Order: sequence, then structure tokens, then C-alpha cells
Amino acid sequence: MRIVWRSEPVISEARALFSLAAPFIIGNLAWSLIAAGNLFLIGHLGSDAVASGALATNLYNAFQIFGMGLATAISPMIARERGQNKYSVREIRRTVRQGMWITAGFCVPIWIALWHAATILLALEQDAVLAAQAQMLLRGLQWALLPYLWFYGLRHFLGAMERPLWGVIITVAALPVNFLLGWCLILGHLGLPRLGLFGAGLASSLTALAMLLTLVTVIVRDRQFQRFHVFGRFWVADWPRLLTMLRLGAPIAVTFAMEVTVFNASAFLMGTIGRSSLAAHAIANQIAGLCFMVPLGISQASTVRVGIAYGRRDAIAIRRAGWIALGFALAFAMTSALTLAALPRNLIALFLDLHDPRNGEVVLLATKFIYIAGVFQLMDTTQAVNAGLLRGLHDTRYPMTVAVLGYWLVGMGTGYLLSTRTPLAGVGIWIGLATGLAVVAILLSMRWLSRIDRLNFGAGIV
Repeated sequence: MRIVWRSEPVISEARALFSLAAPFIIGNLAWSLIAAGNLFLIGHLGSDAVASGALATNLYNAFQIFGMGLATAISPMIARERGQNKYSVREIRRTVRQGMWITAGFCVPIWIALWHAATILLALEQDAVLAAQAQMLLRGLQWALLPYLWFYGLRHFLGAMERPLWGVIITVAALPVNFLLGWCLILGHLGLPRLGLFGAGLASSLTALAMLLTLVTVIVRDRQFQRFHVFGRFWVADWPRLLTMLRLGAPIAVTFAMEVTVFNASAFLMGTIGRSSLAAHAIANQIAGLCFMVPLGISQASTVRVGIAYGRRDAIAIRRAGWIALGFALAFAMTSALTLAALPRNLIALFLDLHDPRNGEVVLLATKFIYIAGVFQLMDTTQAVNAGLLRGLHDTRYPMTVAVLGYWLVGMGTGYLLSTRTPLAGVGIWIGLATGLAVVAILLSMRWLSRIDRLNFGAGIV
């Protein structure tokens, strides 16, 4: 098909994408900054506390990310429904409800597992002292799982309705709340007991609960959302819809989990190398994660834009939304890559005192890791946005297969060999991560190109 570019629809789509992506980006950054704030406060307890905090959060995040993948199915399902029927109400309500059911069922066995986190970490050959400290943190943090996953699912409901602002406002407002709670509970201020690592987890749980209750209040009281009666007849099942969501959401969850758990597994592998490597990895991973929040937000917005066009059976709009999303994301990735390469020590100084000789080895290792993180910004961005575009087309199984192959077989396999069979140690793990991301980025790009070439239910002008 011959494609003709015209400025008006391109500008219109760019505005629609940006207006939807910006709140997602701000919300993602705010949530990531909450984690960064916790790491900053834990840093006041010493580098060992940072290392044990890294073990705890990596274990917790592995489960949370899987649950987020299950909840993410809400977005493409609602987007497609809106593309087919702009005034749909009952189907959207049922989609949100069954998404909440799925995530609630997921949380119960995870709570049991996290309560015995030290046993899991010892089985992964982690330091016994650090494992015990990590369990202390997780016994405060694990209760954040359900309220955050419900908040996350409801936020996707708002995003799919192209009204994501309230989710952003609440997440941004949670930043100072969480920091204040952490400052009081971790370090013992304002007359509250000094709870250390347990206080860090408890602060996050209280913050997640406050976020959920605030968003529920907004949805119940805001006129834009009242007509959906999202929480009406909450206990009424829609089994066919629940199974559809699982078929769509489970591959998304596995894909999310494969990417995030390879970073988590790398943290556990770092723990077998040494405490300094683990602490450096935690800092570098936190910085790289902050950069990733922007392409992640663009990816989330692209799922909605492509999903709506998919529901309308508009092939041209699908292509247009996809290419614009990729353009925005890659432009940012180049900027973040240059920033990481130019200012590694400045970024590390946000978490550790560079002049304290006890932190010297951690700073040196974190600097090397951040250089590699700068290199894989383009690859990480490319895979994230292409995965979002494919979710908009309800294509989730192929990305899942690619994630298993790229992140674990290639990425973790390469990292393990380089870290254990060569003198590269921790640097070898990060080279492996970059290699896995490159493989996934290439394969998902090929899949997106193949899918848009085979679209045949519409024609028009880009």
C-alpha cells in the first residue's frame, strides 16, 4: 500500500499521544521516585542496609511486576471496547471488576511466600545477615501488594478512558507522604519509634493504601466515572470475561516478569559476588529505572491509542500511532543515554556520600554499571514501546516467548558466564543485561513491522 504523509492527522495523533503519555510518565516517575526516596533514607542506615534493601525490593518487585502484568490487560480490553462502542458501560465495568478479582486472588499465595522471604533468599545463596534484614523489610512491605495492584488497575481504567490525570495527581501527592512516613518510621522522628528496615516497608504499605482509597473516592464521586458504577455488584462473576482477561493478561505478566526478574536475578547474582557489588547494582538499577519511566509511559499510552484504532479497524491510525510513539520514545532515549554517560558520579551522589572512603568501591562499581546502562537505553526503549504497540493489537503471546528467550536464555545466560567465568564479575552481568535487551528489541521490532504489513481491514492516508 502506498503511504502518503500529511501533517494534520500526524499532528493530531502526536497531540493525543502526548496528552495521554504525559500523565503516565509523570505517574511512573513519581512511583519510581517513591522507591528512590526509600533507598535514600535506607542509605542513612549504611551500605549493608542498602544491600539488604536491594534483596528485599528485588524479591518483592518480581511478584509485584507479575501482578501489574495481569492488571495491564484492563487497558487494551477497554480501549478495544471503546473503539467498537464509544458509549459502552457494562462491559467496561465488568472488565475492571474481573481485573480486581484476578489481582486479589494472586496476592494471597504471594503474601505467604514473602512472609518467609529469608528462606527463599538463603536458598538463592544470599548472605544470611542480609537475608534476615531483607525479611524484616518485607514483613512491612508485603501488605502494599494488593492496594497497589488495585490502584494500578484502576489507573489503567482511567488511562483507557483517556482521563489519566487523577492517577497522576494521587501518585505525585504520595511522594511527600511516603517520604515523611519513611523519615519518621525508618529513622524515628516526630516521636515515632525508629523501626529501620521494617519502617521502610510499613511506610510503603501505608502509602499504597492511601493511594487506593483516594482513587476509589475520586471514581465514586467524579461525574466522568460515576456512570460506570465500577464497584457496583462487585461480587458478581463474569467468568468468560475473567478467562479472556487471563488469556490476555497472563502473557503480559510473564513478559513483564521476564524483563524485571532478570534484573532481580542479577541482583541475587551480585549478592554472591559481594556486598559492594550488590549495593552498586541497587543504585545503578534505580537510576536506570528512573530513565525507563518515560518510555514506559509512552508504551502505556501507545497501547491505548493503538487499541482504540484496532477496535475501529483503522489500519492507518494503528500505523500512525505506532510510528509516532516510537519516534517520541527514541528521542528521549538518546537524551537519557547521553546524560548517564556524562554525569554518573553526580547521579550516584544522590544516594551515597562520594567522599566517604567506606563507599569508594561501591561508587567505582556503580559508575561502571551506569555507563553500560547508558548504552542500553535505546534497546530498552525500543523493546518497551514495541511491546506496548503489540498489546494494543492484543498480541501478547509472541512477546512472552521473546521475553523468555531474550532476557533469560541470552541475557541472564551471558551475564552468568561473564560474571563467573571471566574477571568482569559484576560488569559482566550488566553486559549480559544489555545483550538480552538488544535481542528482545530486535525481535519485537520485527514483529511490529510484520503485523502492520499484514493489516488489511482498512486503508487511508497517514
